[in-house]
Amino acid sequence: MPEQDRSVVGIFSDHQGAENAVKELQKSGYDMKKLSVVGKDYHTEENVVGYYNTGERMATWGKYGLFWGWIFGLLFGSAFFFIPGIGPVVVGGPLVSWIVGAIETAVVTGGLTALGGALSGIGIPKDSVLRYETAIKASKFILVVHGNVQEVDKAQTILLQNKAEEANVHAVVIGQAA
Repeated sequence: MPEQDRSVVGIFSDHQGAENAVKELQKSGYDMKKLSVVGKDYHTEENVVGYYNTGERMATWGKYGLFWGWIFGLLFGSAFFFIPGIGPVVVGGPLVSWIVGAIETAVVTGGLTALGGALSGIGIPKDSVLRYETAIKASKFILVVHGNVQEVDKAQTILLQNKAEEANVHAVVIGQAA
């Protein structure tokens, strides 16, 4: 992913709000390769969840199967992680490579998870990272939108118009984003 100036992180209480925001970003012409989505995965007896890769796409079924299937069709990269302290997490977008990078380079420090290490590694302050990790633990969804100042300002407006509980802008550390 090219180096960017900013990221906006939106927290959504449910997948429908996150999905609506992604649709609006897509309608506005936003580059979907600069968008990441993170949410908890659910393993229950009545909602069996499975994953497989089909080229660059991952297929999924279970509680949010349609949501994740649609998201993975739009975004660049998808993965399933079991993150200690959070549990099973599904991630789509460039954040996947940042999490892998955090794991591979042992950037996970200071009590942060691999997800937290990835977010921190692109310049998101630790207090914000902890808030985003807590949101994921509470079964919320986060969208991380990257771009220049104008793109991020527009994206922040779209996230808030689509019922994001909050949408915070952070400066990206140039050279750190993968």
